[in-house]
Amino acid sequence: MTQDERVYRVVTNDEEQYSIWPADRDLPPGWVADGTEGPRAVCLDHIERVWTDMRPRSLRERMGQRG
Repeated sequence: MTQDERVYRVVTNDEEQYSIWPADRDLPPGWVADGTEGPRAVCLDHIERVWTDMRPRSLRERMGQRG
């Protein structure tokens, strides 16, 4: 198994879901960079710290309206 030396960026979509994407590739439609770039592990650590509610934004909003 080879070491992954690529640089990644953390990306989010309009539902506030997170992912990583190779920094040298154009972002897929609907995703924007959040400003974090680096090795895969650094990006995944960042996502683990900031993405504390895995529910899509639209679901969180709907659930908030019920109370």
